[in-house]
Amino acid sequence: MKNRLLKALLSALMLTVFAVSATAQEQQKEQKIDWVQELKDRITINGYMQGAYLYSDQGGETTSTFQFKRAIFWIKARITDRWSFLFMNNFAITPGPLEYWTDFRVTNNKALTIRIGQFQHPFSLESPLTPTMLELIDITSQAVTYLANGNEPLLGPNYGRDQGIMLLGDLFNDRFHYALAVMNGQGINVRDGNSDKDVILKLEYRPSKLARIVVSGQKGRGHAVKPCEWNPIAVGENYRRDRISVGGEMRIPTQLGRKSTSGGICLRSEFLAGKDGDVGSRGAYMTGSVALGKGIDAIASADYYDRNTSVSGWQRTDLTGGLQYWFYPKCRVQLQYTHSFCGHMMGKDYNRIQGQVQVAF
Repeated sequence: MKNRLLKALLSALMLTVFAVSATAQEQQKEQKIDWVQELKDRITINGYMQGAYLYSDQGGETTSTFQFKRAIFWIKARITDRWSFLFMNNFAITPGPLEYWTDFRVTNNKALTIRIGQFQHPFSLESPLTPTMLELIDITSQAVTYLANGNEPLLGPNYGRDQGIMLLGDLFNDRFHYALAVMNGQGINVRDGNSDKDVILKLEYRPSKLARIVVSGQKGRGHAVKPCEWNPIAVGENYRRDRISVGGEMRIPTQLGRKSTSGGICLRSEFLAGKDGDVGSRGAYMTGSVALGKGIDAIASADYYDRNTSVSGWQRTDLTGGLQYWFYPKCRVQLQYTHSFCGHMMGKDYNRIQGQVQVAF
């Protein structure tokens, strides 16, 4: 009796599968889905490479070298109108995944989106900006490099990325943007070093499409993995790790800037401060570009950072000037000179000359 019942259930299941399969085949015949076009509409591939030359006399020693700085590619898939996925990988210097996250837009508009995975954290104005648009060959300012991008020795480099979850959105006709993230605080491709999580909040006001004001803050606890010359925190120690920033950016289109990706005139400035254990740090920068002709921009930057505000001599000021030429959309050649004024704990003043070629698609 049991065998008959089992056979009957199996037969009914097979008939159901057959019926569903037949129905699906008929629907596919009717719809005639163009899978090639479907993939083209839903998947985008982007990438860029940056190769540079560096001359430096830092520390009294001459450095002259070519550098293949970045080779980054990413693929983004639109699964549905509200659900997407991104994977980004770096193939230069330290190869490996940079980002892998999924987005889900909760609301019909852009008011609320949830992001989960490893991604660019929202702290600071400058850190989330793509290197393909930043004016300096060194990419970010000193304060952003150490306080936002995590290049301080305590944590090691994380390229401004971490693992966690984030809520973000645009409100009031895109005039107001917000991002609230809860993250490990340990950086990319590693597990959290402690049980604490970092909370990052970013608020952005856009009075127009060409200007914005950004305030951000971070509250958390770090786990030291390396020693730091200007901070006595021991390896393996959990320590207070807090940050604040406020900055603004303005762009002014000009007739000469029509071909320049910079958009004519661009000015960006930001103040940042941090607390790692008992050691405070702070810095500020102002970077600008002006279109001199079709595709040609002049670049200038003033950048100050004090790594330990309680001890004299850990400050450095960088003054940079240069030119860049956009020979194709997103593609450029850059040449820059930087003079660094150093506090006595940082060594002697030094110079850097850098050139870079960028190709992007």
